[in-house]
Amino acid sequence: MKIDVLTLFPEMFPGVLESSIIGKSQEKGLVSFRVVNFRDYAVNKHGQVDDYPYGGGAGMILRPEPLFEAVESLLDGSNPEEQKPRIILLCPQGERYSQKKAEELAKQEHLILLCGHYEGYDERIRQHLVTDEISIGDFVLTGGELPAMTLIDSVVRLLPGALGNETSAMTDSFSTGLLEHPHYTRPAEYRGWKVPDVLLSGHHGKIEEWRKMESLRRTLTRRPELLNQFKDNPQIIKLLEKIKIGQDLS
Repeated sequence: MKIDVLTLFPEMFPGVLESSIIGKSQEKGLVSFRVVNFRDYAVNKHGQVDDYPYGGGAGMILRPEPLFEAVESLLDGSNPEEQKPRIILLCPQGERYSQKKAEELAKQEHLILLCGHYEGYDERIRQHLVTDEISIGDFVLTGGELPAMTLIDSVVRLLPGALGNETSAMTDSFSTGLLEHPHYTRPAEYRGWKVPDVLLSGHHGKIEEWRKMESLRRTLTRRPELLNQFKDNPQIIKLLEKIKIGQDLS
């Protein structure tokens, strides 16, 4: 996979892209990055990439020329047989980011991420350049760099070979539509707090049942809206009824 990042602050990225799973994925050849300062495509010698909004108003707006020309330079000489890149605008008005979207993007060959600053983007960037607009939540940041890093981390870890245990990504929270179940490790008892007996039983069937029940319990408690997708699933509904009246699976 190729991931290109267009930003006014390229110095923010090396630590993230060279560390942990992302850094190891680069070493394995699973992903490559280019971080481009789109000020290099400014409209004048002063490095101008923004301007006042037509019609008046607060703040400055990113001009279209630097971003269009930066993207076109990345695509110049590209193989026409390759999958067309997804050009993603990080912005508060975009689609709410989700694990499902991360899984979709992980199947792409080439992503180009646009990190804005200032008050916003010229609308022609949205209309004629990008393929996706993504928001990581209902709040506003000073720029798109942190959302871009979040997207990169969530996508790269899904690439085959990125994680040591290939089943880890499949059982993450949201991958199944539910929050992940609790985890425990040694010691079996710490300060009087014990690991649930079922996890020490060696009975894999009961362990899986416990995990499913606890995943449902956690989702019901913390993110009940996620359960709406299972309203026509009789098995899930039955388990939720047991949880609500305090029963176990047995």
